[in-house]
Amino acid sequence: MLVLESACLGSFLSLDLLLFFLFFEVTLVPAYFVIGGWGYERRGPAALKFFLYTFLGSAFLLVGIVSVAFIHDRQTGQLTFNLLALSAHGGFRGGVGILLFLAFTAAFAVKAPVFPFHTWSPEAYSQSPTGGVMVIAGVMAKLGSYGIIRFDFDLFPQATVRLAPLLLTLAVASILYGAVVACRQRDLKRMVAYSSLSHLGFIVLGFFALTQQGLDGAVLEMTNHGLYTAALFLLIGMVYVRRKTFRTGELNGLQRSMPILAGVFTVAMLAAIGLPGLNGFVGEFLILIGTFATHRWWAVAATTGVVFAAIYLLWAYQRAFHGQPSEENAKAKDLSWREGAVLAPLLILIVAIGIYPRPLLDRITPSVVAIVHHVEASTSYVAPSVTTTGRVAALGGKG
Repeated sequence: MLVLESACLGSFLSLDLLLFFLFFEVTLVPAYFVIGGWGYERRGPAALKFFLYTFLGSAFLLVGIVSVAFIHDRQTGQLTFNLLALSAHGGFRGGVGILLFLAFTAAFAVKAPVFPFHTWSPEAYSQSPTGGVMVIAGVMAKLGSYGIIRFDFDLFPQATVRLAPLLLTLAVASILYGAVVACRQRDLKRMVAYSSLSHLGFIVLGFFALTQQGLDGAVLEMTNHGLYTAALFLLIGMVYVRRKTFRTGELNGLQRSMPILAGVFTVAMLAAIGLPGLNGFVGEFLILIGTFATHRWWAVAATTGVVFAAIYLLWAYQRAFHGQPSEENAKAKDLSWREGAVLAPLLILIVAIGIYPRPLLDRITPSVVAIVHHVEASTSYVAPSVTTTGRVAALGGKG
């Protein structure tokens, strides 16, 4: 777990493309052993599928990184892997820029994951141990979305603008596919896994809206998703310790024997739905506002994902926590004070960001503005000025 944490931190901090790739790949090794060594019944196939999918995606990234460095060397006489030097050059245009963009994005889309590169994630998430899935889904998966905004936007601004409709379509497909399949799940952990796919679609949607509000919301949603998804996986793991099952049909009536756990689950669930006052609402609201300004019909289609989220999460909660408990469920113990102490930081952040997100947005916005200006300076694209009522200002935005 410490090696996985260190590799994630190294990936987020690296400005050298080779160093980033090294840390990006190192995350696979501890994650593989966490799933394969401490997972559930099908942990072996799930760990192998996770490793093969992400390793194959990373092969495209390595080819892209080497190509970027040698193209820059041929054009300038300087061989470097430094992101700042490469992005300042701006020589990756036309068909070459599009191919390089696709190579980088293939790796990031697998890691995130984004439809249709997601098929490793339901198995990996459902078979991982509780601590492992919290880090893999809540932190490691963000390397994919981080890579898109950090490297694709900096190195290939022209390709980003030209291929934005394609990525927006994949984002909406992720939102709707993840939500619809989550509605069909009778396993709590798999339901949250497909829910995670749907919410990551919102992040990609905000990126390729190419507006300040959309990018603000997407970066904020990266943080928010990590918080409420980790809380949901942790709570589901606590239920499994007590009942040895994830099946909602076997968990009826838990609210009577575990009222505190049920209440905490409700807060995390409502944050995932996007209830105003909790952190999930803020990011999704800004994403949809920013997307509606430039790509109206994609935003309208994505909004249906919010409706589906309410359906599958409330339905799962009703099946697992309401009704008449069985004899085993009636004897289940409620949260201990130690478990509550573990959950408390997540709940505090979920509520605090939902009520007052401005401290985070004030730190996100300068970087987002710099990215938008870089794209505008490198292309003929001009980001529209999104005018809203005081709602965005109240949320801490600058629109």
